[in-house]
Order: sequence, then structure tokens, then C-alpha cells
Amino acid sequence: MKDTFVIRKYVIIGLIVLAAVALIIKLFIIQVVKDTYRLSADNNVLRYITQYPARGLIYDRNGKLIVFNQAAYDLMVVPVQTGKMDTALFCSDLGITKDVFRERMKTARNYSRRAPSVFLKQISAETYAKFQEKIFMYPGFYVQPRTLRKYSKPVAAHLLGYVSEVDEALIKKDPYYKPGDYIGKLGIEEAYEKDLRGRRGVKIYLVDVYSRIKGSYADGNLDTLAVQGSDIISGINLDLQEYGEHLMQNKTGSIVAIEPKTGEILALVSSPDYDPGLLVGRIRTENFARLQADTIFKPLFNRAFMAKYPPGSTFKPVNGLIALQEKVIVPSTKFNCDHGYLFVACHSHSSPLDLKGAIMNSCNSYFCQTYRRILENPKYGSVSEAYEKWRGYLNEFGFGKKLGSEFVNELPGLVPSSAYFDRYYGKGGWKALTVISMAFGQGEIETTPLQMANYTAAIANRGYYYTPHIVKSIGADHRIDPRFTIRHQISIDSANFEEVILGMEAAVNGGAGATARIAALNGITVCGKTGTAENPFGENHSVFIAFAPKDDPKIAIAVYVENAGFGATYAAPVASLMIEKYLKGEITNKPLEQRMLELNLVDSLKVSETKH
Repeated sequence: MKDTFVIRKYVIIGLIVLAAVALIIKLFIIQVVKDTYRLSADNNVLRYITQYPARGLIYDRNGKLIVFNQAAYDLMVVPVQTGKMDTALFCSDLGITKDVFRERMKTARNYSRRAPSVFLKQISAETYAKFQEKIFMYPGFYVQPRTLRKYSKPVAAHLLGYVSEVDEALIKKDPYYKPGDYIGKLGIEEAYEKDLRGRRGVKIYLVDVYSRIKGSYADGNLDTLAVQGSDIISGINLDLQEYGEHLMQNKTGSIVAIEPKTGEILALVSSPDYDPGLLVGRIRTENFARLQADTIFKPLFNRAFMAKYPPGSTFKPVNGLIALQEKVIVPSTKFNCDHGYLFVACHSHSSPLDLKGAIMNSCNSYFCQTYRRILENPKYGSVSEAYEKWRGYLNEFGFGKKLGSEFVNELPGLVPSSAYFDRYYGKGGWKALTVISMAFGQGEIETTPLQMANYTAAIANRGYYYTPHIVKSIGADHRIDPRFTIRHQISIDSANFEEVILGMEAAVNGGAGATARIAALNGITVCGKTGTAENPFGENHSVFIAFAPKDDPKIAIAVYVENAGFGATYAAPVASLMIEKYLKGEITNKPLEQRMLELNLVDSLKVSETKH
């Protein structure tokens, strides 16, 4: 009996020891190995409040501030802490209705009765200044600081982009972002989001069982500071950008100006445009919907790198360059023009013309015959082979492909391959005359204003260009994406560029027959080329490309004015004014400026579109 008692005693002791060991091991795992339970407990006594960083500022090339930040506030609520209060006064202070109040409170309770959630987003600094004096009257509510974008001038919306709140799809795609975060959309804001956004911080507070803050946790030693985003110096000249937008008021089209030696975009205008301030704060959603609903003028559509136009006669210089390089003509080669070539019409001018005269007078006949020589060059086995060689040159200029700028929705335009024509006419079933309209920039070819400005910069540089880009430098170390420092060389001899440039100089500064004399400037040698781009939906588009000064180019520009007719009528004057504004800082031809500023081509377009 005694032995049985002793055995039972040791069994019980063993079980107690075993249970104690198991309990100790379990506690060790819970407290040391796994932190799930500890975090759960912490979350019941700690509140983590995000500290949002100030977004980086954006400046123009001369240090003028374009985009900065203004204070805004999110009103937070913890439903369990709310009590009796003057709801009417509360709603009046915030400018909301009682129905909105009830709906927001319902949403907050459904989210969590004890955890904080956003009751009202983006309260202005003015509203907050008044509200904070009374916030003690509204238990359960507190304010979390935020920042919103502010613009020094209501310009450059298509260049800058905007900032909006992240959605669930983006949060799933990129774990960096959390509900309530903001992200850049379009333009500089999107292209340089990672630089501009900075880094979030966090403050940790102790809260009681009713979720009331009792003080900082660990004396704030575990808090992290928000780090402001990097500032950006853009290549934009703010004064030139603003002037370009004024010139394009009541017109549809685009202006792109580039610094040839760097590829930096000096101005990028897409018209009609909009005030970037419309897409800031609580009014953003409503304004965005309104802008998007405008199907006539499409102000959100960036024509500068998304609209595809025929280049028209502005394309003649590149065909001249290719013909010289392929040795199918020399500068002195002359062709007759009897008001056209075969079925292609041409305007009245002196004849015959050499290359310089053909560019100066914009002779269709000359370039049809030149283009035919390019495609019927006997050193190639077929028209198709010669066409692909011609197309390769165009690709070198940046046509028919994306240039690689920061714009995420840049379009490549179109330079169709020989296979494109094989599908329509059968292999070997087409010839030079089949595609002769591309001799003067019509037919199947499509380009964007950005590509046209880049092409002009390549001519100004006598055979090379840098990828067009918006940003000059990023952050305190003035870094830039290396791809924008790569020089793209074109396989056409620089001497050939000089011959074509003589023609472009004569087009602006020549005598009788010069098609772009309206673009001439005193003291500045402008080289340019007019174009009239055919438009199957209405009046032709007015087109002009130019660079200046001739021997030390500082600006290359492309202008499209839709439904405006000849290139010399509207696009050339606009380009000339932009060049003078940039190089001189002032305008000498005030009557021309006034005429362009007062010109209204929008009302007639609206009537035309309504009829359609």
C-alpha cells in the first residue's frame, strides 16, 4: 500500500513538473519566439499615427517655384469616444449637412467603434483654423495633418500631372502604399513619384480601454520622423510656358519647345488645357469628371505626345537629308514644277528649283521626284528594300517609335513598314508612286508634336539629339536619369544638314517665294519650315517647325494649330513669338502678338462638332 502511495506521489509530481515545463515553453514561444500575441496586445493599448511627409517641390529651370505644398487636415473619429454634442454647430463649422454627418458616422462605426478612421478628408487650413478652437466641444474627434499641392500659376497642367488617393488595386500591386496615401498621376508627379513622395514617419501613443490617448509610448523613442520628398528642378521655362498657353487660348493644338543641346523641354502646351488647381482637394473628383465629360475639346487629352498628326510639308527637310545621304540628289539638283507632279498639285512659284529653293518655296513636285529617286535607287534590289532603308533613317530621327521621355503615355506615331503595304497591295504590288504622298508628309505617316520638336532639334544640332525630358535635376545631389545624357547620333553627314538648313533659313529670311517670312525676327536668324497637314474631319492643320539662332541653336520648336489652314497663317506666327519671348524676353511685333492672342478658333470648331 505504501509503495502504491509513493508511486502515485511521484506520478503527480511528475505531471505537475511536466505541466509547468510545458507552460514555460509555451510562454517562451508566445513572448519570445512568436510576436503575434504581443502585437495583438500592443494594438489594444497603442495607437500608431502616420506622419505624412511633405511632397518634394517642383521648380522651373531658373529656380522659380511652380509646385509647392499647402497644409490640409483629415478629421478623424473614434466612434466609441463620441458623446453628446451640438451636431448643428458641428456641421456648420465644417460646411456639411446633417445627412452627411449621419452617413459618415455610420461608415465609421461599421469600420470600427474603437479604432480611428477618417471622418472628413482634406479640410482646408482656413476651416481648420476656425474648427480647432471648438474641437474640445466634440469628443472623439481629432485632426491629422496632411499636405496638398498648390501652384504658383494656373499653368502646365499636362506637364505637371496631379496627385490623388491610392485605390485598392494599387495597394495590392505595390505594398508600399496604404489606405489614405496619395500618389502622383501623369506628368512629373507620376514619372518622379518615388523621388517626390518622401518617406512616411509614425508616432506611437498609449491609449486606454476607451481609445483615449494617454501620452507617447516609450517617451517617443520608437517614433520615426517623416522625410520630405526630393525637390525637382524641371527644364521648363515658366514664363515661356505661361506665354505659350496664352497664345493658344481659344485654339486647339500644341506647342513643344526643346533646348537642342540638352533635350530639356522648355515648354509643352496642349490646348485646350485646364487649371491644375482644379484637381486638388475634395473638389478633385467632381472637377475630373467634368473635364473628362468634355468630349468636344478634351482638355485632359495631352496633344503634345498623344495626338497623331500628319507632319505635312515640315517633313520635306528630312526627305531632302535622306536623298543627299543616299546620293540620289546633290544640293544643285533641279526639278521642274508645272503646278504639280503627276496627280500631286503644287502652288505657283518659280521653276526649276534646287534643294534650297525647294525648301524655301515648299515645292511638292521637287520632293515627289526626290522621294521617287530614294525608293527607286538602283543600289537596292526592290522598292520595298529601299523603303525600309528610308524608314530606318526616320527611326533614327525618332519617328515611328516612342522617344523614351518621362511621359508614361507617350505614343510612337506611325511610320508603316513595307509589310504594311504588302498586306494591302500584295508583295511587290506597290511602288514609289503608291506611297508618293509621304514625300510631303501626308499619307500613312503620323507624328506627334513632341517628335516634331525633337526632329527639329536634331536638324539644329546637325545630326544628333538627346531624348526629350522634363526634368533638369533631382534632389540636393542634382542627379538625372543617365538615359537623358546619351547622345543619339543620326547616320547622315553633318554637311548634308548644312545644305538643308540653308533652305530652312531661306524659307524664313528669303525673298519672294519664301513661305515663312512672317516668322522672321530682327537680330535673330530663324530657320523654319511651314506645313499644312490634311485633316479629313475639317479644316487642315497649320504646322510650323523652327530653331534659332541658326549657328548657335538655343530653342527648337514645333507648333500645331488645328483646323487653321496654312502653316504660315497661324503656326508660324505663334512659333516666332515663342522664339522671341525666349531669346529676348520681350516681344517687338506687338500687332502680331495681339492678333494671335485675340484669335478665336474654338467657337467655329464647337459649331462644327455640334453639327457632326
